[in-house]
Amino acid sequence: MGVAGWVVVGAGGMGAKAEGRLAALATTTLVADLVREIGGERVVVEGLMGPGVDPHLYKASARDMGRLSRARVIFYSGLHLEGRMEEMLRRMRGRGRIVVGVAEAVPEAERLRAGDAGGAWDPHVWGDPALWARAAEAVARGLTEADPEGAREYGERAARYREGLEALREWARGRVAEIPERQRVLITSHDAFGYFGRAFGLDVVGVQGISTVTEASLSDITRLVDLVKRRGLKAMFVESSVSPAAVERISRDAGVRIGGELYSDALGAPGEMRMAGKERVDVGTYLGMMRYNVDTVVEGLR
Repeated sequence: MGVAGWVVVGAGGMGAKAEGRLAALATTTLVADLVREIGGERVVVEGLMGPGVDPHLYKASARDMGRLSRARVIFYSGLHLEGRMEEMLRRMRGRGRIVVGVAEAVPEAERLRAGDAGGAWDPHVWGDPALWARAAEAVARGLTEADPEGAREYGERAARYREGLEALREWARGRVAEIPERQRVLITSHDAFGYFGRAFGLDVVGVQGISTVTEASLSDITRLVDLVKRRGLKAMFVESSVSPAAVERISRDAGVRIGGELYSDALGAPGEMRMAGKERVDVGTYLGMMRYNVDTVVEGLR
């Protein structure tokens, strides 16, 4: 591989610390975290989108275009999460670039359809840790293509990460089982928790649809107020990357509290510690974010 695919800079730049490591670019915070987990010390990861950024609405800047054009290997989520940016990424892949859509590794038989998007796939596959393990395998393959010498390390790190995801899934199932069955309804700002609900036995209702491009209508709000009252629900939830306005209105009209803020399409800031039960977790990582989300939902609904 030529020098262009690697970080080779002096001590005054990203520096001696990153010298000789494969430079990878990732679109969302979730994908960037996954690449860091699988890449380890061999890879330095740069992300396009920061904490709290909504990928549905993100528009690539001129600076982003330059970073994409220079990247040796690019990882994105896929299944239209990044909207129109995906067309550009697919064209880049068609021209021989190493561009990996990690959610595309999930077999169609395991995907959900987006009910409001003309039959398109629901892109929020990370809601189920078992599916995010598929994405981890895709990252390992992409890194291996860019850096064949690291193949064994990438494979071993992906295997260890899968074990952590399996443990997370079992723990989450046990926690959700603490919620009374009638209360297992998760209402959030937009329909980002379908896979989460399927994995852990929750009925999921989004005020907005799969994408946040369109806003909730008055009929959507009225329908959800009726649902909250009919089921006697105790809480609903806002999201860190979506405006809380619609959920707050339903909360007022239905007389139900906001149970907390969930992370949906973006992680928190790296190193941002929040309480999940009696533990402090880093919501700047996928594993920490999921533990925080599960704990917030359980405490809010039970």
